[in-house]
Amino acid sequence: MASTTAIAALSLHCFSKSHTLSPFRTLPRLTCSFSSSIQFNISFAPTKPKPKPKPKPTPEPQTDAPNEPDGPLLIPWIVRGEDGNLRLQSEPPPSFLKAIATAQTGTKKDNNQPKATAKAQKPRATPPPQHSKAARRFYNENIRSSSAARLSKVLAASGVASRRSCEELIFQGKVTVNGSVCNTPQTRVDPAKDVIYVNGNRLPKRQPHKVYLALNKPKGYICSSGENESKSVISLFDDYLKNWDKKHAGVPTPRLFTVGRLDVATIGLIIVTNDGDFAQKLSHPSSNLAKEYIATVDGLVHKRHLIAISEGTTIEGVHCVPDIVELLPRQPDMQRARLRIVVHEGRKHEVRELVKNAGLEIHSLKRVRIGGFRLPPDLGLGKYIELNPTNLNALGWKS
Repeated sequence: MASTTAIAALSLHCFSKSHTLSPFRTLPRLTCSFSSSIQFNISFAPTKPKPKPKPKPTPEPQTDAPNEPDGPLLIPWIVRGEDGNLRLQSEPPPSFLKAIATAQTGTKKDNNQPKATAKAQKPRATPPPQHSKAARRFYNENIRSSSAARLSKVLAASGVASRRSCEELIFQGKVTVNGSVCNTPQTRVDPAKDVIYVNGNRLPKRQPHKVYLALNKPKGYICSSGENESKSVISLFDDYLKNWDKKHAGVPTPRLFTVGRLDVATIGLIIVTNDGDFAQKLSHPSSNLAKEYIATVDGLVHKRHLIAISEGTTIEGVHCVPDIVELLPRQPDMQRARLRIVVHEGRKHEVRELVKNAGLEIHSLKRVRIGGFRLPPDLGLGKYIELNPTNLNALGWKS
């Protein structure tokens, strides 16, 4: 009977181990009775109740200064020593610190990148954009051909009168622009678009061409464009102006004037034009153009005369000194001595005053060069030639 009880207890134990059962409620004492008088008292231990899940703690707000441990936080580092054995240390290895520094600064070289070539590649020149014929025609007719300028300058360039006389006509109310009287010489106008009248006469739409002439001025002519001057330098161009319409049909006759001046007794090179900007550029002191003269003097020239001329003289409160003073060799057919004098100031009667201050008297004076342009030796007195681009470049002007 004892063996039977043991077997029953073992069977129950094995059953409970091999099967997963839900928690049992506490069972009352069971009483098993057999036909015999032997009774079994079997009782089961109560199962432990399933613990309830604890509520998740609410996270506390983080503060700027987190709670630090009482002591320093040590991070163990396992490194391999020089002897080849692993050891434990509290500081990171130097190679790790160097790798972090290289990653932060970005100085690490990338082996995958191609090496820079010794010579940098030159940028390719992009061709200018190609525009259609209609676009180019519109630009040439409406933008490029625009010649807006000051009213007084337009009137002078059209041959009305000198710049100063044109300003007087404007102040007198004798000039109208687009039907209204204009009293301001600085008004910007375009003769191709604006309707301009002077004393009741319509100003031509087309402006005259720029004219550049070199004249061998004879003695007795003055550099003035006045109408009452019978022997003006401009009167030497009457035939040129009369034949203008034959060569330039439909273009107004230019108004010519001299660039600078030569006194009535001086002969030689003088420039005549109708381009005001060109005349101002050549006559302005900032151009620093050298002017060469040949002075024929009376009497003998000594060394003291040359020294006195080279020392200069005062003209209109300014001390003027020549660039070059040279005594030219005497020619067989000429009895008088000749001096070559180069100046750049261009003061009134400068060469005459230099020679006079040295105690000499000028018999004749001729200008032979301005800048890099020299008077042609075969050009007779009173004759002129038209200047080409090469001659203008020699004068320091690019048209």
